[in-house]
Amino acid sequence: MIISGASSGIGAAMAKLAADAGHTVASISRRPGPGHHLTADLSNPKSWGGAGDWMEGLIRSQSWDRVVFVHNAGVIEPIGFAGEVDTDAALSNVMLNSAAPQVLGSRFLAAVAKADIMAQLMLISSGASQAPIQGWSSYCAGKAATDMWAAVAGAEQDDRKSSVTVLSVAPGVVDTEMQGAIREADSDDFPSSERFHNLHSSGGLTSPADVARVLLQLTEINAGDSFGGIHVENGARLDIRDFAQAWASS
Repeated sequence: MIISGASSGIGAAMAKLAADAGHTVASISRRPGPGHHLTADLSNPKSWGGAGDWMEGLIRSQSWDRVVFVHNAGVIEPIGFAGEVDTDAALSNVMLNSAAPQVLGSRFLAAVAKADIMAQLMLISSGASQAPIQGWSSYCAGKAATDMWAAVAGAEQDDRKSSVTVLSVAPGVVDTEMQGAIREADSDDFPSSERFHNLHSSGGLTSPADVARVLLQLTEINAGDSFGGIHVENGARLDIRDFAQAWASS
């Protein structure tokens, strides 16, 4: 299992659970990460070629039964109204949240097709992909782009009759470093800040470990299977909060 953004939060929790379950884990992040690790800043397009080559090398390194790539890396900053935020920070946001999933996702699909193995590409989405949240214009747009790319790529995999499943998955509101950055935002730049402060103070945030348990179960699903009572189509956008049965069994 290859996980980007695995040095903290959901990615780190998934990596630990996957390793504990006996899966081979590889990770990509700016900071040191678990398993076979590549240090890379995926907000910088210059890193994408090397990251793609590294993934392809891992996939070719032995005969795998199944390979999963969870693209979890993302950034919320800069928080603020469009036209009022730092231009360089906004560019990094667009590159990491919108462009990197498409570029690395394409490299992964090409690599597993060449190896002719069963695989899943899971792109971590957000509820923000479906709601215009003031102060998050780039983040919302990036996650919406990821959802649509996954929908098209999944349909294409079906058309090719491949053994690869593509999913876009929203994990809900999770207690991560990103949530800390959200709570630190000025209400003038982020009018919804009170909601997130209330979620934190009331214990309304889900733990990364709980989310990771459901996501790890979902990585074993192929297009056409049922998960938590929901039929999973290739390219589907899923929200793990809908999987009441999966939560109960995790």
